[in-house]
Amino acid sequence: MGGPEPASQPKPAIEFRDVSKAFLTPSSRKVVLDRLTLALPAGAKVGVLGRNGAGKSTLLGMVGGIVRPDIGEIHRNVPVSWPLGFSGSFHAELSGAQNIRFVARIYGLDTDALIAFVQEFAELGDFINMPVRSYSSGMKARLAFGMSMGVAFDWYLVDEITAVGDAAFKRKSLAVFKARLRDAGLLMVSHSVNTLRSYCDKGLVLENGQARYFEDLEEAIAVHEANLGAEVSPRAAARAARAARMAERAAARAARRAGIDALRSAPDGPAPERIGRLAPR
Repeated sequence: MGGPEPASQPKPAIEFRDVSKAFLTPSSRKVVLDRLTLALPAGAKVGVLGRNGAGKSTLLGMVGGIVRPDIGEIHRNVPVSWPLGFSGSFHAELSGAQNIRFVARIYGLDTDALIAFVQEFAELGDFINMPVRSYSSGMKARLAFGMSMGVAFDWYLVDEITAVGDAAFKRKSLAVFKARLRDAGLLMVSHSVNTLRSYCDKGLVLENGQARYFEDLEEAIAVHEANLGAEVSPRAAARAARAARMAERAAARAARRAGIDALRSAPDGPAPERIGRLAPR
């Protein structure tokens, strides 16, 4: 009799298979990802770090299906959200309710139930039946956030989370979002490491077209900060050198002044005109 069969490994939620992406600039070719192969496990809370222009938002766009990789494949094995709070795809001539109904049909949801949830959550009142073009930017943001919370995804994409509205609405929004994350994965971009610490426990660092995955977010933050430190070290060295030269000059001036004071206090000190020629050059 054979031994017990090995337990099958759970299927990753999101898989990058040899993914590359680059953009042409007026002067060069900017590589964002260079043959990335990575599997993100279900339920992981991953903070994405990288300097400006490293490709963080592009990475989220590729996972969300908005941006296509140049080569390779991205497999989404669970329902993945659009970027949280994204309002750029609203049809301006349709009402808020009509936009919600359209999204509900795409995801196979009860349209009336989703409209009722968003109307109550976003606190839009009668504006829910008015064209989105008549909304203020804050109303659009509340509509988008409400729609994002009304659809229960297995994985959420967040690019610089912003809770809109007054303090009470912000508290409500973040409370609902954290409740959604109890049973969902997260891929979050933020320039604030404290925000990442609040939501994530794993990290992905983008640097020069390479992506490094870390099981420990703090290790990812340390690597990211080291990358930033390497970038500014020549400037810091130049500043330190200038400061050292200024300190040396200040010390020399102080020494000369001390010598002058000593000469002045001596009984047979030199004439004032001689002392004047000892002034710093």
